[in-house]
Order: sequence, then structure tokens, then C-alpha cells
Amino acid sequence: MNTLWSDAFKTLSKNKPALLSLFFIIFIILVALFANLLAPYGYEIQNPSQRLMFPNRTFWMGTDILGRDLLSRVIYGSRMSISVGLIVAICSLIVGTLYGSLSGYVGGKIDNLLMRIVDILYTFPSLLLIILIRVIFGQGLFGIFLALTIVGWVDVSRIVRGQVLQLKEMAFIEAARAVGVKNRFIIFKHILPNILGPIIVTLTFEIPAAILSESFLSFIGLGLQPPFSSWGSLANDGFQAFKSFPHLIIFPGFSIFLTVLAFNLLGDGLRDALDPKLKNA
Repeated sequence: MNTLWSDAFKTLSKNKPALLSLFFIIFIILVALFANLLAPYGYEIQNPSQRLMFPNRTFWMGTDILGRDLLSRVIYGSRMSISVGLIVAICSLIVGTLYGSLSGYVGGKIDNLLMRIVDILYTFPSLLLIILIRVIFGQGLFGIFLALTIVGWVDVSRIVRGQVLQLKEMAFIEAARAVGVKNRFIIFKHILPNILGPIIVTLTFEIPAAILSESFLSFIGLGLQPPFSSWGSLANDGFQAFKSFPHLIIFPGFSIFLTVLAFNLLGDGLRDALDPKLKNA
């Protein structure tokens, strides 16, 4: 296992796009963590005399319709966008991993029943399902986290189930069963550690998917509501004045684009590094 991870790290270090993406992701996370220190102005400080200014030496990204510094708002918006992406992705990963592991390991009628539930969720359009959950649980943070998690975990469960179906037929799993090792111990001590690579790769793809979903919902007015704000809500604000003041949507939109691209490039790099078939090809 240690050899696998050390080889994967060496392979990843040779992948320049993935390595640069990793550094960029670390940078964005640090910006989100230390937004209070990095933002040149307060998030809601208004300067009516400096409304709708284009980027200049004082306001590097310009100002919005209320005279608020756009750079500061983008920095603070990263905190909410990254938080939503990480929390939703981790929750989806936990639920999907447990669900897929149980379904794949038990098999039989239980597996068929659990997978039919997943198929039913797939039949609902994601946007319609998110709107339904938001109506039931309200417009708060909990509603957006729950809605995106319910939409996201089904893909994870299928991936994990497929990995478990392959792994449970291997000799060391059969040997563990033969000596009477409990199923719970086999799943958590033998199966999950051996599919940790695909799980981590899945996580790197779930995070940008969650960020993009939240940004889209906020852009159409179904996401985070004031006083909370994210890159998507900033883009929504900027879209209303896009023709005259394009900087209001360009900077939040570019932040979303770069972050999603970085996570996807990192995910591709990790997949290549952790997949023995790709390395031996």
C-alpha cells in the first residue's frame, strides 16, 4: 500500500497540469480561510460615490452597483463556494461509499433493491429534485447542502459498488470469510482501504461538481440567499449589468472556471497516478 501511494505521488509530481492545479487549489483554500486578512475592504462596505467603477489601481476588480469592492466580495465569496463544494462532496462521498459498499458486498435481492432506489433517483431531473428539496426544507444553508448531497451521492454509490463487486471475489476476501471474520470488519478493514484510490479520485470530481451546481443555482436565484453570498450569486448580480459593466460577471465567472478546471485536472492526474492499468499502458 505504501509503495502504491509513493509511486502515485511520483507519477503525480511529473504531471505539470495536475501539480499546478494542486497548488492553485491550495491557494484558493488559503484565500477562503484568511479572507478577513486578505480582503482590502470589508465585504459590505458601500461607497455610493464610487459606484460601478471599472478596474483601477484602487479597486483592482472595480466596484458594484452599491460601490462595494468587487475583489473583496470575490475573496469572501470564495469562502462560501469552497465550503459548499467541500462539505457537499464529503457528505456525498460518505453516504455513497457506505451505500455502495453495502449494496455491492451483500449482493442478491438487497443489492437489486438498493440499486432500484438509485435508479428511481436517477429518473428525476436534478434541478427539479433540488427545487423540491429546497421547497420542503427552506432557503437556508441546510436546504442547499441537503439538496446537492442527495443529487451527488448516487453517482458515488455506483462507482463504489462496482469496485466492491470486483474486490469481494478476490482470494484474501474469501480467506477472511473462511476464517470467520465479521462482514463489518471485512468492509472497513479490507475492502474500503483497497478502493481508497478511486474514492479520492471521485472526491476530486465531486467537489467541482458541487461548486458548479451551487453557482448555477445561485445564478438563477435558487441558491444561497442574503446575507450569504458566493461566486454564483456575484455572477447573478453582475449579469444584470453585463452589457455596460462586464467586469461584474467576468471576475466571479472566471473564479468559478479556474477552480472547477483545477479540480478536474487534479482529478485526472490522480486517476492516472492511482490506476495501475493506465500506468502500465
